[in-house]
Amino acid sequence: MTPKTFFSIFAVGEALTWALLLAGMFLKYVTRTTEALVSVGGALHGFMFLAFIVATVYVGVSQKWRVGRVLLGLLSAIIPFATVPFEVVVTRRGGLEGGWRLGRGGDEPAGATEAVVSWTLHRPVVSVVAGLVVVGGVFTALMLSGPPV
Repeated sequence: MTPKTFFSIFAVGEALTWALLLAGMFLKYVTRTTEALVSVGGALHGFMFLAFIVATVYVGVSQKWRVGRVLLGLLSAIIPFATVPFEVVVTRRGGLEGGWRLGRGGDEPAGATEAVVSWTLHRPVVSVVAGLVVVGGVFTALMLSGPPV
């Protein structure tokens, strides 16, 4: 899987879950018909939001994005549907071009953060499981602390 494919999955997923959450809020607050979609949409969006944050930092480190680009990517998750235009712009500017810079046959890691990303790219199955555990753990802790107010 290329960095572009990986990042696009999370950018589109985050936008789709925004739509689900906003539809649920419309049904709850405007039509006053049901609250069910807010819980489902909110939970899915919360999980995908966290996953997008991790994906943004991960791809940003691997592809050597400037700090400003990473921060803009993180900010795009807060604005409904902004992750997709962010992904389009980054693609056009070459930020998702090619393969994983720190993957097999790629650059040597420079520093601890790049070493972690490189290690995970060389062990994709372990990395996917670890990513799900980390995002799932944070998500669970946030859900146990109560819904956002």
